[in-house]
Amino acid sequence: MSVRTPDPDWNPGDEPVVRPPANPGWLSDLELAEVRGRLPLLYVEAVPVRVDGLGQVTEVGMLLRANAVGEMTRTLVSGRVMYGETIRDALFRHLEKDLGPMAFPLLPASPVPFTVAEYFPLPGLTPFTDERQHAVSLAFVVPVTGTCEPRQDALEVTWMTPVEAASEAIAAEMEGGRGVLLRQALASVGALR
Repeated sequence: MSVRTPDPDWNPGDEPVVRPPANPGWLSDLELAEVRGRLPLLYVEAVPVRVDGLGQVTEVGMLLRANAVGEMTRTLVSGRVMYGETIRDALFRHLEKDLGPMAFPLLPASPVPFTVAEYFPLPGLTPFTDERQHAVSLAFVVPVTGTCEPRQDALEVTWMTPVEAASEAIAAEMEGGRGVLLRQALASVGALR
């Protein structure tokens, strides 16, 4: 229902027809590039872990991927939050997308991130960089109980001990400062001693 005052020579056929996009949660590549240049985007990131019977982290899952220039890098589960999507749904969607449908993540009853990471296109403002955009990421530690079969662009999931995952060698294989994020995750659950 239009609430604007009509012009004297107005007729209802003059109103533009506004149709919702076919998939309102996604942007085209061109729209995404334009938005990235103007606004911070919201992301979720997850550090998949295996825990023992006491809930202590025994293993950390890292994704192995090839970056845009063909280098092998390690990374975490991550992705954008779509318009109209809850944080919980976005987190679950990205865990399933990267780890496969049989990973069986155990999302907490109250999804509170262990940190909020800000990625900037220029290095030095925070430990986190992303040359494409300014992004704000809610980061979670998520236990998984099932079998992880990487999908999308991940080549494999490597499970390692918290000490191995927090090493300088692994941090050097991670882009955008995610080695710092991984150490923060492990510290937040008491896995670093």
